[in-house]
Amino acid sequence: MKIGNIEIPDFPLLLAPMEDVSDPPFRFVCKQHGADVMFTEFISSEGLIRHAIKSKKKLDIFDEERPIGIQIFGGDEEALSLAAKIVESVRPDFLDINFGCPVKKVISKGAGAAVLSDIPLMEKLTRTVVKSINIPVTVKTRLGWDEKSIHIEEVALRLQDAGIKALSIHARTRVQMYKGTASWEYIQKVKENPGITIPIFGNGDIDSPQKALIYKEKYKVDGIMIGRASIGYPWIFREIKHYFHTKKNMDPPRLEERINVCKNHFLKSIKWKGEKLGILEMRRHYANYFKNIPCFKSIRNELITTQDLQQILNILDSIPEKLKKLQQESPENIILSEDLTFTNDINEYCST
Repeated sequence: MKIGNIEIPDFPLLLAPMEDVSDPPFRFVCKQHGADVMFTEFISSEGLIRHAIKSKKKLDIFDEERPIGIQIFGGDEEALSLAAKIVESVRPDFLDINFGCPVKKVISKGAGAAVLSDIPLMEKLTRTVVKSINIPVTVKTRLGWDEKSIHIEEVALRLQDAGIKALSIHARTRVQMYKGTASWEYIQKVKENPGITIPIFGNGDIDSPQKALIYKEKYKVDGIMIGRASIGYPWIFREIKHYFHTKKNMDPPRLEERINVCKNHFLKSIKWKGEKLGILEMRRHYANYFKNIPCFKSIRNELITTQDLQQILNILDSIPEKLKKLQQESPENIILSEDLTFTNDINEYCST
């Protein structure tokens, strides 16, 4: 399969662009565990042309991440064109335009999902970007503004005609935000439209290998984009691939592996962001890396209140010993196997 002239695997698993999540350290661990195509956090076109430090920092990409697309957003034709040229200069494999972000700070600028209310403008902005650069252009969008304005087939055809080389569709409307059930039947209609020749990727609600296979077979998409389910759990990509090939569940990561991957993510964050910011921004990931570990709350509190790099590494290394001690103190509540995986449901025990 190709995005323009860029080779990608057949039925790729794509890491969704997520603000304050899809940075190079997070992309690194996802790539290590099976993500095929990467996207950066979205970048403001206005911020780029103003040379805003935070926006320019998001342009950092690395060869081991390829193929990777840099995602930009904006509602102004000239700003998008100038930003696209800046993006092209750092040599990503492709550029992605965000026409789907539902948050107010983006909508208020006439960008992201705001453009869903004006399909001709969406097409015009896309044509401008395509004409401005020589690398492939893709788009990520939603079904529509609300359930009364779902015109995603028309959008797909018009954007394809404007020159995009792939389309990712989050199967919710802007009004839904991230609530309710994603309506993949609309993506299926796009895929089955005889006029569509570009790859169509589906996004929304994929949180297990079983669901990934069901959606792959039912909706006939060309690939699946995974977002929230990968936060703190990069293993979902390899687990989906394993299930595709074997129809069997892969063993979940052992505690030692969770700790090692979390540490790698943490150290990459320090290297890329600096110690102070790396420590601060890593705090959002701990709970997900150690989800379902008994009474992790107290350990997490240590991690998020500590500002010393070595102390954080020591806390992570101490998790197995703390769990063994917990098992000795309350063996009737927590049953650990020798490799420190959990053999019973401990959610109720740790609900406090």
